[in-house]
Amino acid sequence: MTLQYPKIIDVIQNGLCIGCGLCESVSDGLVSMQMNTQGSIRPTNIDVLTDQQQEVLLNSCPGIRVEARSDTESSATIQHDPVWGKYYRLQKAWSGTSNTRFQAATGGVLTSLSIHLLEENKINFVYHIGANPIKPLRNQSYKSRTNPEVISNCSSRYGPTSPLDGFIQALEMQEPFAIIAKPCDLNAVHNLSKIDPRVNQYCRYRLAMVCGGQSRLTKSWKVLDEMGLAEDELTVFRYRGYGNPGKIRAETTDGRTREYEYNSFWEDENNWDIETGCQFCPDALGACADVAAADFWPGGFPVGEDAGFNSIITHTLQGEDLVNAAVNSRHLILGDRLDIDEMNNSQPHQVRKKQALLSRFKGLKVCQITPIETLGYLLGELTQIKCNHKE
Repeated sequence: MTLQYPKIIDVIQNGLCIGCGLCESVSDGLVSMQMNTQGSIRPTNIDVLTDQQQEVLLNSCPGIRVEARSDTESSATIQHDPVWGKYYRLQKAWSGTSNTRFQAATGGVLTSLSIHLLEENKINFVYHIGANPIKPLRNQSYKSRTNPEVISNCSSRYGPTSPLDGFIQALEMQEPFAIIAKPCDLNAVHNLSKIDPRVNQYCRYRLAMVCGGQSRLTKSWKVLDEMGLAEDELTVFRYRGYGNPGKIRAETTDGRTREYEYNSFWEDENNWDIETGCQFCPDALGACADVAAADFWPGGFPVGEDAGFNSIITHTLQGEDLVNAAVNSRHLILGDRLDIDEMNNSQPHQVRKKQALLSRFKGLKVCQITPIETLGYLLGELTQIKCNHKE
C-alpha cells in the first residue's frame, strides 16, 4: 500500500479519524482513547508511537483506506450493485428465540448468529460492544463467552465506540472468535489482516451492523438535558430494543425512569450530530463483513412497533454458510427474499450518501485533504437511484 499520510496524527487533524481504538491496541495501551469535549473519542498521547507502530496504523486505519472483501473462490451466484456491493443474499431475517428478538435492537440477527457460533464451538468468544457498567451512556468492548453475556450486550449503542481498543490483545489469546462491529471498524480489521496473519487465523467471523453514522455523545447529552437528568445519575440508558424499535429509556440511581420516542430522536437527519469522518465513509453497508444486518423499515423510518425484522446481506460464501447453518440449528428464521429496490427504499439515506460520495471526495481535495482510498467499491458506477422516503 502507498502510505498517504506521514503520521497518524494527520488523519486525526483532517477529521477522518472515527476513534476505532486500534491506536490504543497497537500501542498496548500507551496510547489512550479518550472522550473529548466535542463528544468524540480520539487517541491521546500518540507521540509515544514507535515508527513500527505508526506503519501498522497507517496501513490499517479506515480513515486512510477501505477495501471490500472478495471471495477467493468464484461463484456464479454472487451479484453486484453499485450501492450494496457484492452479495449472495438479500433477505429478511430474525432471531429464532422470541426473547432475543424482543430484547435486541431490531430482529436479533447478529446476536443469534453469535450464539449459534458459540453453541456449535466454532468460536470461543464474541468480541463486541456493550454498555459501560459505570457510565451506561457510554460504550466499552467485551469478550462474551456465554449466551447470557452475548445477550446482555445486544441492542444498538448509539454514540462513540472504540471496539478495537483491545483487538491485538484478543489476537494474542490465540483463540478463535467472532467480531461484531461497525463497517469502519471491520475495514480496519480487514486492512490489518494484510500485514498480520493472526487476524484471519483467529478472527474467524466478521459481522457488521449497517451504520447510519456514528453520532457524537453530544446527541445523548442533549436527550439527557431534555429528560432533566445528569449522566452520573444513570444506572441504565437504553437507546432501543425491548420492541422494534423500542423506546430510549433512562433509569437512575433513585428509581426515576424517563422514556423518549425513537422517531423523535432520529427523524430529523440534520440533527443527528454525526462524526465528520462518517460523511466520507464509502462502506456504511458492511462490504468488508461476512454478514451485515440492517433495519428494514420501508420508507426509512419505523411507523410503529413491530416484532422485529432485519434485512441481511451476505458478502462472502462463509457468510452464506453461517446463515444457512444458523437456520438449520433454528437460531435464525428467514423471511422473504428482498430485491435492490426494497433495500434502497428501506435505507434511502445510505443511497443518498453513496451518490454524494465522489463529490464529497472532490471537496476534500479542494481543501487539500487526501480522500479515503477505496478498493472494490466501484463508486463510479453509481447512477441516480430513485427510492421512496420521508423528507
